[in-house]
Amino acid sequence: MAGYILRRILYMIPTLFGMSLISFLIIELPPGDYLTSLLATMSDSGQTIDPAQVELLKSIYGLDQPFYVQYFKWIWGILSRGDFGYSFEWNQPVSKLIWERMGSTLLISILSLVFVWVVSFPIGLYSAVKRHSIGDHVFTLIGFLGLAIPNFILALVLMYVAFAWLGQSVGGLYSPEFADAPWSWDKFVDLLAHLWIPIIIIGSSGTAALIRILRANLTDELNKPYVLTARAKGLPEHEVVLIYPVRIALNPFVSALGWVLPHLVSGVTIVAIVLNLPTAGPLLFRALVSQDMYLAGSFILLLSALTLVGMLVSDVLLALLDPRIRLG
Repeated sequence: MAGYILRRILYMIPTLFGMSLISFLIIELPPGDYLTSLLATMSDSGQTIDPAQVELLKSIYGLDQPFYVQYFKWIWGILSRGDFGYSFEWNQPVSKLIWERMGSTLLISILSLVFVWVVSFPIGLYSAVKRHSIGDHVFTLIGFLGLAIPNFILALVLMYVAFAWLGQSVGGLYSPEFADAPWSWDKFVDLLAHLWIPIIIIGSSGTAALIRILRANLTDELNKPYVLTARAKGLPEHEVVLIYPVRIALNPFVSALGWVLPHLVSGVTIVAIVLNLPTAGPLLFRALVSQDMYLAGSFILLLSALTLVGMLVSDVLLALLDPRIRLG
């Protein structure tokens, strides 16, 4: 197992290089650059800028150099100094912008993942054991609604409910009076009061999907000969279900780590924009629109790293969970 993990970590290094190169190339594919977009915006608003100043800015930002030179300067800065480059639009180092957003992003992502697992596991287990019961049909209907309703629509509905019925300020992670206040117990309570909306919204589609997956897998396992043999030997029903079938049916929960982590960071961008959340998704979207290449490239690199780490963790956990899996 230790050798497998070490090899996987070593394989991650060239994979990350390849992902960073491809992402940087894709960002460079659209015609123009950040200054081109800036000049177009200024022209639309009636402003003018000296062409000599444009050339000076290109020289300062390195936009007049070939793609491969820009890429190697960027990647060498990351490896040697931890410098992710400079954001043209925000006029700040990229590392500062990233770390400002990653705290709230990871908090919401981890809590949403816990919500998905805590809710989907007991419901999926119940639906499989009590198949075709009234409760199973009710949860099936709720699951289909969770998959069918767009998250941003659910966000608007919950924002209305929180504002009109609960009298709570909506949008962001804090009420206006606590947004810039120093940390205190009241600010922490206010944060908890705002967290439930994004957690439910972000976790709804993942919860509905995992309920259906667990129900299908566990239903298939419950009809296999080893389960019938365990029942025939007189084992209690809860032991028959929990000892082996559930362990095998849990594989999708663990394997989902490979795609859930990056999805929770970037895949809920529209929801984050609707809820005005200070997370990484809206910042990445804005960087892509404005062709702020170092900021966009750094976020994509981090998402790639999250994907690889999630896949490694899921593979190791699968091997520990399912005795049929052996990692060599």
